[in-house]
Amino acid sequence: MDDQGWQKTKLNTVNRYRNRVNTIVDETPILHVSFASSAADGEPPFPLILPMVGCTSAYPDPPHPAKSESRVVYLHGSATSRIIRLAKSADEAGTNDGVNEAAEEPHRGIPICVAATQLDGIVLALTPNHHSCNYRSAVLFGHAHIVTDEAERLHALELLTDNLVPSRWENTRYPNATELKSTGILRVEVESASAKIRTGTTGEDRGDVKDEELRRRVWSGVVPASLQLGKPVAAPTDLSGEVPKYIGEWVEGRNQRSEQYAHDVAK
Repeated sequence: MDDQGWQKTKLNTVNRYRNRVNTIVDETPILHVSFASSAADGEPPFPLILPMVGCTSAYPDPPHPAKSESRVVYLHGSATSRIIRLAKSADEAGTNDGVNEAAEEPHRGIPICVAATQLDGIVLALTPNHHSCNYRSAVLFGHAHIVTDEAERLHALELLTDNLVPSRWENTRYPNATELKSTGILRVEVESASAKIRTGTTGEDRGDVKDEELRRRVWSGVVPASLQLGKPVAAPTDLSGEVPKYIGEWVEGRNQRSEQYAHDVAK
């Protein structure tokens, strides 16, 4: 997917690679979504973090035409979950929980943060102080809204399904009315986003590099890490026979790309 370069703001000043955000999000199977609990719910005043399935998209008819070049993030969850209920209440009340000086009208929805992280390697240096990890991470800030338009809901559901496994939507049964009603879809209109990426081998202390005895005694380098999908295991109810070609090829291709990337950035 095409990436956009996010404008530098107070939220993403210290980060880099703002043009890599969308790719990182779309390649991360599970996202972590942070939001504030509502005092009205009588819950403890702690921020909440949920693992959620999500991906980016440029919906054909965005809610803010002036921002049509921007991508949104769709998140999938139970219609009865707390984050869905909070977003629905905020949309209905027309609250403004965030401040955006450039906005022409108050925000609706709830302010949230979406984080995506992929581990690409464990970096083992000559001293623990220089140990590190190769990784790709993205953080997005925005407001989450309940998607009520049925066409957009179906667009998001198909997109989320195929982002997990390409072509899966067209190779399954269409959701029935009960299933669609029980599913909540959030659209996050992103206000700011950035990414941090660490690649390469160890970064050693100059003195340690000159110490050949130390370099002979202590192994240093990178242990590549990549998400590896296993051989598909059929469900007890499955009667279709062999694993479909589109699934087998996707598993093999993703594993190869992930492993190759981890090795390439370890050098």
